[in-house]
Order: sequence, then structure tokens, then C-alpha cells
Amino acid sequence: MPGSTTLGPGHGVDAIEHSDAQRLASVMKELHRLLAAAGPDRLTDPQVSALRGGEAHHREEFTDWVGRVARQLEKATSR
Repeated sequence: MPGSTTLGPGHGVDAIEHSDAQRLASVMKELHRLLAAAGPDRLTDPQVSALRGGEAHHREEFTDWVGRVARQLEKATSR
């Protein structure tokens, strides 16, 4: 679909509007900042756990993943 970003594991593919992908990239970038920040803006460990669906949290792994997805979305939407 023109003006969209493709998401999918290679089998079934879903597409979202380009503007939605840009917005998602922005949200993921901000989430990464809040995960990695020091000080009062930093997400707390219970908040991180809640974001992970209550799973035992691995903050560093989650922070890295969020940053990687943010960069991939940003790259995909800058074309």
C-alpha cells in the first residue's frame, strides 16, 4: 500500500499508515528515553514490569529492544 509501513514476520503482512508509523516511532523513542533516563523522569521498576505484562523485568534488555524498534521505525518512516 503506498504511504504505508509493512509489519510482519514474512508470512502474513499487515500495513499501517505512514503517519501512524511515524507516530509510533516517536512514542517508542520517548519510551526509550524514559527507560534509559536517570532522575525523576525515569520509569520505575514496577512501571517497567507493568509494561512487560507483569513478567519479571529485565530493564536493560527491554530498554535495548525499545531503542532498536524505535530506530527501525524511524529509519522505515524517513524514506
